[in-house]
Amino acid sequence: MATTMPQIAIRLAKSDDLDTLRGVMDAAIGELQRGFLTPEQVQSSRAVMGLDRQLIEDGTYFVAEIADAIVGCGGWSRRATLYGGDHSAGLREPRLLDPACEAARIRAMYTLPAFARMGVGRALLAHCEAAAKAEGFARCELMGTLSGVPLYAMAGYEVLEEIEDARGGTPVPLKRMGKRL
Repeated sequence: MATTMPQIAIRLAKSDDLDTLRGVMDAAIGELQRGFLTPEQVQSSRAVMGLDRQLIEDGTYFVAEIADAIVGCGGWSRRATLYGGDHSAGLREPRLLDPACEAARIRAMYTLPAFARMGVGRALLAHCEAAAKAEGFARCELMGTLSGVPLYAMAGYEVLEEIEDARGGTPVPLKRMGKRL
């Protein structure tokens, strides 16, 4: 018996979506990282993950909807910040990137746990890559959580660097990944 994948619609995120986006992010951080991180690491990761309103202001953040309900979100950036939310100390770098010699950033990718592994992340990632390519970027980079690495690897991203971020107290493993578009 064949199952059909739900129809995923991608649109620009709006400021009216902020509360819903925070809910999607909170659920994804809390549930999808289990099995990859300890409970202490999941809690610590909240210091460096979450909403970055600059992406919405720049018009580079998107929501994925199924039946008019937001089930995921993600974006890309032409700014140097690689990862982190509005609240992430020491991670903000608003400088604009040069598409001729720098990689666009894939940022803040989250899926509601009930919709994980249904193509939401793949659809958002492909949409972001196409938008970055349309603005002249030849590469993308991202900072992947361990739960996100399988998606990015499947999409052709390669690990460039492995780090641990301890801004939240307990060190959280992350992988900087890149891909030629």
